[in-house]
Amino acid sequence: MNAPDRSCFSFHLPWLPQHQLSVVMAGCNARHFNLQDTPFELFLLSEGEKKIEEKVYSGMSNTSDFILNKEDHTLGNLLSEHLKLHPNVYMAGYKLGHPNVPQLFIRLQTDGTKTPREVFCAVCEKLINQLESLHQEFTREWELRRITNVGEQGNMQTNAH
Repeated sequence: MNAPDRSCFSFHLPWLPQHQLSVVMAGCNARHFNLQDTPFELFLLSEGEKKIEEKVYSGMSNTSDFILNKEDHTLGNLLSEHLKLHPNVYMAGYKLGHPNVPQLFIRLQTDGTKTPREVFCAVCEKLINQLESLHQEFTREWELRRITNVGEQGNMQTNAH
């Protein structure tokens, strides 16, 4: 079996010598990979690509699938767990379609008093507010620590003289 030519792949491994790359890629077919040309394509949206889409799921009542492009387990777990805490939610879960495709699927079922979209938006707004509050608290504590350290250094310099 011939090892594929390095040029047939859309990525570059500069730390891996050519002979080792051939061994690693032996038997691989470039069509089976959906590897990105640059690492930024894993989180930057392409022109015309939407960040989020809602698809109503017809298999269950009051259920929608939300597809978030260029996202992974970090946001999936955060949203899923906070959605489960909402009083109008029956079920919420997430999955990644494929490891090489940065696309997150969140399925959300509500009790019908609110639509899945309303609940999803409410939870997102609540999370944004919580993260903004965390950012403000962290920044305040960071600045206080910096001021304290500067003051301690000034005291040490005056005591040294």
